[in-house]
This record gives sequence, structure tokens and C-alpha cells, in this order.
Amino acid sequence: MSTMAHTLSDSATMLRRNLRHMQRYPSLTLMIIGMPVVFLLLFVYVFGGTLGAGLGGTSGGRAEYATYVTPGILLITIAGVAQGTAISVAMDMTEGIVARFRTMSIARVSVLTGHVVGSLIQTMLGLAAVTGIALLVGFRPTANPVEWLAATGLLAAVTFAITWLSVALGMVSKSVETASNLPMPLLLLPFLGSGFVPTDSMPAGLRWFAEYQPFTPVMETLRGLLVGGPIGSSATQALAWCAAISLLGYLWARRLYDRDASR
Repeated sequence: MSTMAHTLSDSATMLRRNLRHMQRYPSLTLMIIGMPVVFLLLFVYVFGGTLGAGLGGTSGGRAEYATYVTPGILLITIAGVAQGTAISVAMDMTEGIVARFRTMSIARVSVLTGHVVGSLIQTMLGLAAVTGIALLVGFRPTANPVEWLAATGLLAAVTFAITWLSVALGMVSKSVETASNLPMPLLLLPFLGSGFVPTDSMPAGLRWFAEYQPFTPVMETLRGLLVGGPIGSSATQALAWCAAISLLGYLWARRLYDRDASR
């Protein structure tokens, strides 16, 4: 068997292991979906009337705000799965299973790719569920099939990048509790960007941060694809951030995995 075939076979085995964990503990997946849904309902039904009217447009109110806020909610879903991934990786590290994997004749990268691909599948299922609920509460996309496909690809790229970063965060953590806290800033980025209000309504310093942080070009690109409007350079910036975070997360995770087991 060639090296590539061996790596793919081992990665598939590790993927099955992670998928079985998800089946065994469905409450984690439900919690990941539940948090963004709670935020969606809170902002649409509690704040949506006022914030939607502030956005202007022909419809105004909750319906318009549901359409505006959904891209931010989708990014919160991705960040929630990242936290679960970091916890899962930290559990493997602290319980000794990774040390055992190191002694086995398996492709070293397969342990990491199993987590990444498993989380990617979990995230895409979660995003589909959250999008369905958003449609029920007023989200009205105007995208054609090609634009939906592009939006799905962008969400997959963001998930891939954030998942590699969360794998590294899980490996660098000394405990599961630490791993649950390290990805928390990712949950705040949609709030500190254009996820819930336009950046031009923010004070100067916060506006600068909001416009140049990674999630804002992603959310602006999603809005342009799903509900129309200009995308400009947001798509290029979003893909550049995804590539940079993916590379950083992958190299960091590989370095942590390859180092001495005593940590």
C-alpha cells in the first residue's frame, strides 16, 4: 500500500471513531445547534423590531433584521463547534489515547484529520439546521443555486480553518477546562463585527477593529451571496483569512502533535 493510500485509510478510521463519538453523545451536537438558535430567537424577537427599523429598507422590523443577522448566527454556529472540537482533542490528550496512537503504526496526521473532517461534517449539519430555523423566523434569501453553492463553499472553508485552529488550541491546553475556554473569543467576533449591526454605527476604534477582523468579510460576503448587494473585496479578504488561519492551525497542530509526549 502506498503512503498516500495508507494515510487515507488511517484518516478514514479516525473519522469513523469521531463520528461514533458524535452518535454516542448527541447532546453535544444539540447544544452546539441550540446556542445559535437561542441567539437568533433573542435578537429577532426581542431586539429585531427596533434594530430592523434602524436598518431601513422596504420591509423593516423583524423580517429585515432576521435576514441581516443570519450570517452572523451562522458564524456563531461554526465557533460553537470549534469549542466542542477543542474539548474533544483535549480529552484525547489528557486521557492518554494520543500517546497510545503515537506508538501505533498509523499515519500521524490521521489522528488530526479525523477530528477536522468529523467536525466539518458536524458543523455543516448544524449550519443546515440553523439555516432552516432562520427561514422559519423570517430569513428570506434571494440567492440562486450557484450563489447558494458559493455560500456553502465559503462556510466550509471557514469551518475548515477554524477547526484546525481549535485542534491546535485543544492540544496546547493542559486540561479540558482550559480547552473549553480558549476558543471563547471566537464566539465574540461576530458581535464585534458586522454580525448584528453595521460597522458604521460603531465608535471609531471599535469600528476599525470590526472592519479588519476575520469574521466581518466572511459575513459581508455571505450577505452579498444570499440576499444580494455588493461584495467588493470582501470575498478575497475572507478567502485570504481562511487560508492563513488554516495554515497557521495546521502547522501549529502538527508541531504540538509531533513533540514529546511528556508535553
